[in-house]
Amino acid sequence: MQLSAAHKGFPGHLPTMDLSQVGAQSWEILQGDLPLPLAVIKESALQHNLTWMQDFCQSRSLDIAPNGKTTMSPELYARQLAAGAWGISFATVFQAGLGARHGVNRIIIANQVSQAADLDTLSAMLEHNKELQIYFLIDSIAQLEAIEQWRRDRSSSTVFTTLLELGIDGKRTGCRTHGQAIALAEKIHQSPAARLCGIECYEGALATCNHAHDSNTVAALMHRVQQVAIDCEAADFFDNDEVLLTAGGSAIFDLIAKNLKPYLQRPARGILRSGCYLTHDHVFYKKMLQCVGERLQLRETLKPALEVLSSVQSCPEPGLALLSMGKRDVSYDLNMPVPLWRAKLGDSKVCEVPSHWEIFDLNDQHAYLCFDALSPSSEHPHVGLLVGSGISHPCTTFDKWRWMPVVNDNYRVVDAISIHF
Repeated sequence: MQLSAAHKGFPGHLPTMDLSQVGAQSWEILQGDLPLPLAVIKESALQHNLTWMQDFCQSRSLDIAPNGKTTMSPELYARQLAAGAWGISFATVFQAGLGARHGVNRIIIANQVSQAADLDTLSAMLEHNKELQIYFLIDSIAQLEAIEQWRRDRSSSTVFTTLLELGIDGKRTGCRTHGQAIALAEKIHQSPAARLCGIECYEGALATCNHAHDSNTVAALMHRVQQVAIDCEAADFFDNDEVLLTAGGSAIFDLIAKNLKPYLQRPARGILRSGCYLTHDHVFYKKMLQCVGERLQLRETLKPALEVLSSVQSCPEPGLALLSMGKRDVSYDLNMPVPLWRAKLGDSKVCEVPSHWEIFDLNDQHAYLCFDALSPSSEHPHVGLLVGSGISHPCTTFDKWRWMPVVNDNYRVVDAISIHF
């Protein structure tokens, strides 16, 4: 990827530069080498999270196909695969195409596929790359019929590898009853257009951080998954040498992991699909992982790796400062950003912000930071001050950037990633 003045966060006065050259520039963010606002990834936390999650899966004889829709970054996919990921998951055919173009050969599209244009694309991808394995979800006979109609219309010989999805009443997609699921499994097995290769579910909508509630509801969901898998095996509906059972958002994956290893006679693989673990966050998933840590009796889980840096651009009245970042730069769909640290331009290190600092609102390009005007003046923000903020929900921060520097703990740039939403 070529970076230029057309990319937010890149120094506009510099010539075009290949992404691979960024780490060699020795840019120091605290010295003002890059314009703000700027989203960055902390290298130390990133590496910790990669190792932590891989160890979590390996100790439970599970695999992981992290959800690539979180980052849409080929460089981060490469890191996940190098750390031992079985494959990468996506939510759409478009997203899967990004992975396939950048060396991801095992893909789960954790969503239904039925549009003719998407089936055209998948068929072409599979024809172009014989090593490519793509699985997508089916949850209705109507969807299966649409796939079969596409195959007849195109006179295609493509046979798609699919996973039957189980759903939760009132929530997202998926078969609601055992009877529906078994009837659909039989239809897939009989279809010339599809092969049944496993069972899928998504449990994230059940997460409340109430241990008893979450444990009971997830256990009930996984019992359904296992029972459908057992019955499909007994009826010889599976059409693959290896059966896949896959689940797992980023909030309560520990509860899924208890019952994800398949209870089958034939070769089978349990696959988590957590995606936000890679960069974690400072609010929503931080709370969820505290609950995971309590259940597993762990002192340490994941570390927040993603921050958005800005500067104070105005202090127009007592108790109010405006930061140079807004809705175009940072997530706000779940919680406001959290100010973490401050530094004067030219400082060699950062220090924590006072506890009374709070971001309470965002405009397109501004963050509203309130502070105690009666506190000592040394605790007041001032124009030009650098402020680093944590985020809640990494997905909706990544989609606001086309590249991000990777930084060490002193905010020196050591690498960079590209982002392709």
